[in-house]
Amino acid sequence: MSRCAIFFLLLALSAAGCTRIAPTARTTPTPIPNLKPGDYTQSLAFAGRERAYLVHLPPVIGNAPLPLVIVLHGGGGNAASAARMTGMSALTDKENFIAVYPDGTGRLDDKLLTWNSGNCCGYALDHKIDDVGFIRALIEQLARDYPIDARRVYATGISNGGMMAYRLACELSDQLAAIAPVAGALNVECKPTQPVSVIAFHGTADRNVLYDGGVPKQQADPHPREDKSVAYAMAFWSQHNRCAGTPTRAERGNIVHDTYANCANRTGVELYAIKGGGHAWPGGDRLTALLDAPTREISATELMWEFFKQHAK
Repeated sequence: MSRCAIFFLLLALSAAGCTRIAPTARTTPTPIPNLKPGDYTQSLAFAGRERAYLVHLPPVIGNAPLPLVIVLHGGGGNAASAARMTGMSALTDKENFIAVYPDGTGRLDDKLLTWNSGNCCGYALDHKIDDVGFIRALIEQLARDYPIDARRVYATGISNGGMMAYRLACELSDQLAAIAPVAGALNVECKPTQPVSVIAFHGTADRNVLYDGGVPKQQADPHPREDKSVAYAMAFWSQHNRCAGTPTRAERGNIVHDTYANCANRTGVELYAIKGGGHAWPGGDRLTALLDAPTREISATELMWEFFKQHAK
């Protein structure tokens, strides 16, 4: 077995299975019938495939529509690994929004899965999987099944999933209010038709997706790849959203926070750079020793949600 295959296998095996969360007591407003809190694994037929996804419903589901956060796993991961790494479901229970963790595609159905983010990765790239179309269909299905606020649909992801979040903002700008790529890169030709708010997180010492762009110094995916820099992505989105050209900067410990002010249409663009940080979800679960240790100085999950709350469509 190749080193790449071993890396992906260990990453996938490290993801714990998703446990069904027992229903908890409801409070006002009156809940919509049959929508109980917890984790639900579902599937959607798209482009000749059954695509699986995990939905986490919060304890209080009333008649008012709720925000939706789409969480995309990294290359070699799956819905379970994304839920465990990010801790997003625990936050949904506190903040009352819906989280969905879709699976990418691969030869093993629920393991070693990837997204076709443009120039990465694995099975999805080789087979030209229409993951943008799948996510659009998924949003439409979720809107039929649950009380989703169409003005508050968001996407995040790490690594290959972070690249996919960038691609979704480029091609589903009519659907997404904001994205939060973690350790990703904007590698596709981007022509959004609407503004999309962006908050990004990236370690300056990331060897898998280099902060300054270029060929990865360490990668599991066998495809040759050269990533665009974080600065490129920030410049693109700040220009697209008509923000101030130079960000205001705040530094605390190893965290550098750039904010691009005065963006049009109440959008925002922000970057959290982790000095010396590697390929990891800040504040998240490491999953395996093969991944870099995440910083504990910030929580990407909590910070992106605070950003999402401020930026509806």
